[in-house]
Amino acid sequence: MSTSISAAVLRSAGKPLDVTTLTLDEPRDGEVLVRYVASGLCHSDLHVMDGSMAHPGPVVLGHEGAGVVEKVGPGVTTVSVGDHVLTSYQPSCGRCWYCSQGRFNLCELRDANRTVMADGTTRMKDPSDGSDILHFFQLSTHAERAVVPELGLVKIRKDAPLELACLVSCGVATGFGAVVNKAKVHAGSTVVVIGCGGVGLNAIQAAALVGAAKIVAVDRLPHKLEHAREFGATHTVDGTDEESALAQIRQICGHDGADYAIEAVGVPATIMMAFNCIHRGGTAVINGVTADGAKITFDPRLLLTERVLTGTSFGSIRARIDLPLIVDLYMDGKFKLDELVSREVELKQINDSYGRLAAGEARREVLRYG
Repeated sequence: MSTSISAAVLRSAGKPLDVTTLTLDEPRDGEVLVRYVASGLCHSDLHVMDGSMAHPGPVVLGHEGAGVVEKVGPGVTTVSVGDHVLTSYQPSCGRCWYCSQGRFNLCELRDANRTVMADGTTRMKDPSDGSDILHFFQLSTHAERAVVPELGLVKIRKDAPLELACLVSCGVATGFGAVVNKAKVHAGSTVVVIGCGGVGLNAIQAAALVGAAKIVAVDRLPHKLEHAREFGATHTVDGTDEESALAQIRQICGHDGADYAIEAVGVPATIMMAFNCIHRGGTAVINGVTADGAKITFDPRLLLTERVLTGTSFGSIRARIDLPLIVDLYMDGKFKLDELVSREVELKQINDSYGRLAAGEARREVLRYG
């Protein structure tokens, strides 16, 4: 038995998304049918759309979602019909070597082919010819409904607004986790955040939450630097001229640079800026997703001064712990979500929304269903 759903299909890179009707099959073993309420629009999806990150098609993109469980397949135990859930694009099995070390974001499930479900088949079909439509991280939140692996969902409290909580599934958690989980920023420290989009703004407010003394926001767009102030930046620096920006950062932070730098752009130049703006013994955390084939070059002798260049995947998040925690912080008035949303859009407006994201005009736009 299948149902009809509206979805945005990417048929080939460089082309607009095709908003159309698909058929959705029932959930099978270990799977859950979710009615999505909202989906954030993220640069990771944009990278696939513009071809900078290769992905087979046709595919329904979207991985930052929140919704309500409508049906569960055999063997599902962690969620029930009516539960409110967030998606987690990096699922964790809880049993593999990485999970046993507490590194749930590195679970062996990330090595699976997540364009299809665990049995190698898809749940979405083109009704015109019955051909398969691929999944994105087995989530595909740019559809009204989707069948999702149980391990890709995290249950949250029912009083949290899903149209805001959806942002926690990727951008918010990634920025928060880079500061709290990976860098382990401590009170009184100096932090530089390079790139003040959806991920960077959340790194900034996480640094403020843990008590960083100086938080320096770096971006090329003046309106993004204004946003950074709203989220807790104590200083802003125009990153257009790298040498000038580095000089300003060192003057603000003292000690020849910052204690920590969080890079949230994903291009070689900003990665190197993050590494170059920390002092001896400082830590630079790379959070941005680079285009396929990107490379960096640096003097390895800088590592002998105990500078640390590292990266984080999904903010080193422990999804079942950290996603509900961030939702609780928001509900307690300690973390901003409302202020992240620059616009809500309907599915038919999704291409215009991604155009604004590509142009740097949006903080975060939210796709609302129903």
